Amino acid sequence: MLVAAVGLAGLLGLAGRLEPDPRGFGTHTQLGLRPCAFAAVTGRLCPTCGMTTSYAWFMRGRLDRSWQSNPAGLLFALLSVPLGAWLVWSAVRDEPVGFQSLAGPLSRLLVAAIVVCLAAWLVRLTVSPVLRVRPGSLPGAVLRMSGL
Repeated sequence: MLVAAVGLAGLLGLAGRLEPDPRGFGTHTQLGLRPCAFAAVTGRLCPTCGMTTSYAWFMRGRLDRSWQSNPAGLLFALLSVPLGAWLVWSAVRDEPVGFQSLAGPLSRLLVAAIVVCLAAWLVRLTVSPVLRVRPGSLPGAVLRMSGL
C-alpha cells in the first residue's frame, strides 16, 4: 500500500514537471511516448487522450483547463490525493482502513475508473462532434507502428 501511495505521489510530481500541451492532448510525448495511434487513424481522440495534459493542468491549479483536456483525468487527479492518504493510513495500520481486504475496494475502483473514462469519452464524442485531430495529421510513424 505504501508503494502504491508513493507511486501516486510520483505520478502527481511528474505531472507537475510536464508542460501541458495547449491542444489539450499530447503532453505524454514529453515522456518519450508516441502520439496516440487511435487519433492518427480515426481523427478522433481516444478515451485517454488528454489524460496526461489534464494531470499537468491539475498540478498547476488550472481545474478548468484540466476538465477541458479530459474530465476523467481531472476526477482521477482529484481522487489521487485522498486515495494516497488512505493508502498511507492503511499501510500504517497494516490493514485496509474501512475494508476487510484490498480485493473489494481495488476491484470497485478499477471498474469505476473504466466507467468514468468511457462515460467522459462518450460525452466528448456526442457533445463535441467536431474533429480535434484530422486523420493523417499525426506522424506516419504512428500508423506504421500500429500496423495499419
